[in-house]
Amino acid sequence: LFCERYASFLVESCEPLQVEGAQVIGKTHSSFSITIGSKSLPVKDLKEIWTSPLEQIYQTKAESRHQRMESFCYREGPRIGPPKKGSARPLAIIPAFPGTNSEYDSARAIREAGGEAEILVFRNLTSEAVDESLQALANAIRRSQILFIPGGFSAGDEPDGSGKFIATVLRSPIVRDAVMELLTDRDGLTLGICNGFQALIKTGLVPYGEIRDPEPEAPTLTFNDIGRHVSCYVTTRVASNLSPWLSHCEVDDLHHIPVSHGEGKFYASSKHILELASRGQIATQYCDPGGNPGMDISHNPNGSLFAIEGITSPCGRVLGKMAHSERCGANVSRNLPGEKIQPLFKSGIGYFL
Repeated sequence: LFCERYASFLVESCEPLQVEGAQVIGKTHSSFSITIGSKSLPVKDLKEIWTSPLEQIYQTKAESRHQRMESFCYREGPRIGPPKKGSARPLAIIPAFPGTNSEYDSARAIREAGGEAEILVFRNLTSEAVDESLQALANAIRRSQILFIPGGFSAGDEPDGSGKFIATVLRSPIVRDAVMELLTDRDGLTLGICNGFQALIKTGLVPYGEIRDPEPEAPTLTFNDIGRHVSCYVTTRVASNLSPWLSHCEVDDLHHIPVSHGEGKFYASSKHILELASRGQIATQYCDPGGNPGMDISHNPNGSLFAIEGITSPCGRVLGKMAHSERCGANVSRNLPGEKIQPLFKSGIGYFL
C-alpha cells in the first residue's frame, strides 16, 4: 500500500478490473473511516491531526457570535408574472471586468440552458477605453434580456472591499439607466454570482431592486469569519419560490455547489433579515446535508447571518448568490455526494420562452 508506484493509475471501478498487473488495494464502504487490517481510523480524527499543527496560522475554524437561526420558507410564488412569451433565444450579456474569472463558465451555462450569451470585455487602461466600455455595456444591456455579472476578483477586490469597481460601473449614469430600463420597462432579469453578488448588494439592486446611494444600515457582504479566502463545496437549501431564477426548484431543494471567496459573509440586522424573509427575498441558505441551516463553519464557511447564501430584489427578478452554480458538469466532482446541478439557468432562460 505504501510502496512507490511511479506512472501508475489509481482506478475506482464497480466491476473487477480485467487488466494484467492490476492489484486491488481496497474497497469503499459507507463508514466514514479507513480500515487497514484490524485497525479502523476515523477520517474525522485523521483530518484533525492533519490540520491542527497550522490551525493558528491558517485558521479553519471560527465561532460565530450570531447564533440565531431560522429555516426560512416562502411558498407564495412570484409577485410579478413573466413577460410576453415568444423569445427565440434570450440574450444574456456577461461583462468581464479586470479580475473576472468565471465568464466562460457563465456563458456555457447560459448556452446549455438554451439561451444566447455574449461576453463583453470592459477595458480600463485609458480614460477613453473606460468611456467606450461604458457605452458598449449600456448598448449591450439595452438589446439583451438578461444581465449576468459573473464571479472573480474584480480589480483585486481593492481598495478595501470586493465588487467596488463593478459597482462604480453600474452607478455610472449611462449604465444605470440601461439596467433600470431592463428591469422596470422590459421585465428583464439580472443575476450576480460571487463577485457579481457583491456588486449587486453594494449598488442596492439587491435587496431593493434599484441602484441607490449606499445607506449605513443596508445589508452588505463582508469578510469571512476566518479572515481569509475559502474554497470548498457547500450544501444550499432553497428557501423561497419568489424568484424566476428558482422556478424549476422547490422550497427545501438541496444543491451541492462550490464557493470561492474572501468576502461572502451576509450581514444585516435581525430585523432587516426577518423583513426580507417575510417578503420571500431570502432565496437560499447554507445548510448541513440534512437541510438544516446553521452557523457551523463546515456548512456555512463564511459565517453568513441566518446562513443566508442568496437574496433577491422585491420582485425576485434580481438574484444575488455566493455559490458558483455555473461551475458544474456531468463529470465534475463525481466523487462528492449531493445534487450538483442547480437548475438556475434553465429557470432563467425558461422565463422568456
